[in-house]
Amino acid sequence: MLPDYRVRQRDYLLEIAQAITQELDLDALLKHILRLSAEIMAGQAGLIALRDEEGGWRIAASHGIAVSLLSFLDPLLGAVPDHEDPARFELPEISRMLQALTRRASHGLLTGVGLPLIARNKVIGVIFIFRNYQGAFSTNDRKLLQSFADQAAIAVQNAQLYTQVSQDKQRIDALLDAAADGILVMSPAHVITRCNPAFCRLWGQPPDELVGQTHGQVIRWAKLEHGMTLENAEAGGWPLSSTTSLYVEGDIIRPDGSNLPVGVTYAPLFSQNGSLLNLIASVRDISHFRKAEELKSTFISVISHELKTPVALIKGYVSTLRRDDATWDRAIVDDSLAVIEEEADRLSELIENLLDASRLEAGVLSLNASDLSLPTLAKRMAERFRTQTDKHAITVDFPDDYPVILADERRISQVFYNLISNAIKYSPEGGEITITGEVRRDDVVVCVRDEGPGIATGDIPHIFDRFYRAEDAMRKTKGAGLGLYLTRAVIEAHKGSIWIDTCKAQGACVCFSLPRPKE
Repeated sequence: MLPDYRVRQRDYLLEIAQAITQELDLDALLKHILRLSAEIMAGQAGLIALRDEEGGWRIAASHGIAVSLLSFLDPLLGAVPDHEDPARFELPEISRMLQALTRRASHGLLTGVGLPLIARNKVIGVIFIFRNYQGAFSTNDRKLLQSFADQAAIAVQNAQLYTQVSQDKQRIDALLDAAADGILVMSPAHVITRCNPAFCRLWGQPPDELVGQTHGQVIRWAKLEHGMTLENAEAGGWPLSSTTSLYVEGDIIRPDGSNLPVGVTYAPLFSQNGSLLNLIASVRDISHFRKAEELKSTFISVISHELKTPVALIKGYVSTLRRDDATWDRAIVDDSLAVIEEEADRLSELIENLLDASRLEAGVLSLNASDLSLPTLAKRMAERFRTQTDKHAITVDFPDDYPVILADERRISQVFYNLISNAIKYSPEGGEITITGEVRRDDVVVCVRDEGPGIATGDIPHIFDRFYRAEDAMRKTKGAGLGLYLTRAVIEAHKGSIWIDTCKAQGACVCFSLPRPKE
């Protein structure tokens, strides 16, 4: 070869050396290397095939090759069997296949030159250049070509590593952004270097206002309920003394001054030589868990009281009637049996309500809908309750054109029962209980109103909550706080709604609506 061509070869090597440090986009780098390879070996076309980590070959770049030929070559290379020593077995097989294909496809007019890409004792791939002459390479040429291939292999491996790191970062970013818990990434000095969207939502500040602040500026404890703070744990030697995670639970103070119940898990991230790189804090909003615990405590308190009272009454009356040293008049026996029956009914009602609440939580509150006349059902329920009270006048007022609807009669009867019994219970002085109906364009409305003291404004938002009972009601009346909760569930299962009508001047007025059938 001419001396000026050797200078050009060395220039190619310099270009590859620069590509190693300048080009990290794998596709762009492969095209660059392939172009230089075709020039340095005076070729008309070429390809670069890469070996995947798990084995198998694929064409990663091509130049001057028809698409139809590429579609044939790709599966052909992919069929090369894997071997534990790809440099001795896979590379020669690929070179043999491409050489044979080149001769057959060109009727002997083209030859091929293959340059193996091996970096750090690992087979990366192969460069294969198609030429239209048989020219041989001198010993010096071979050294230059091998140096070229070695430089190209290192460049490809660096680009692959960069691509892998970029993909890993993208996956980590996606995981952080999709995480439901708030996550803070901190330096060993507790400076926040990153926070995910979930933490920003919990905290109420955008990321640019959080990044750069210290842990102590953000995580300020109003009340600590479990574990020790990060600062106290580090004072005791964590995480160097123990690489296990640290869990803290309590209330932290948000920027707006409100308290947020959280559970914070701290995990250390170490380098290979054991130095601390980062602290990762996972912050979980435990408000729902707190509410669940409060609900559990309320449930135990209410249910134990509601079960204990009727059981105590039943046991007391039964024990009295069974006394051997007394003879009871028939009237006393009848009164005692009436109390026992009433308390047994109360227990049965409570158990049925608890079962319905469980079915509701499990999503299996079933409906058996059929044609139903609400005025007829309301009159029947009113007649039933008139026999149970002599202090209240129960009236029913529905318009004549009130339509028949599609609903579960047993469940709607349960709604009437809960609303009328509440009206009687919460108007102990008596008065009128009115059941009225109204017809609207898309639905029908039923209201049950009493003349009692009414519902306090502060109780209205919670009146349909499970186990909720107003303080005044808890002192004066019995109940587990399930009636209105189940009533709302039944109405909503019918695609209706229920509310407290605050427009009435006296007493409480509970209304519900149910959809009218489409005509």
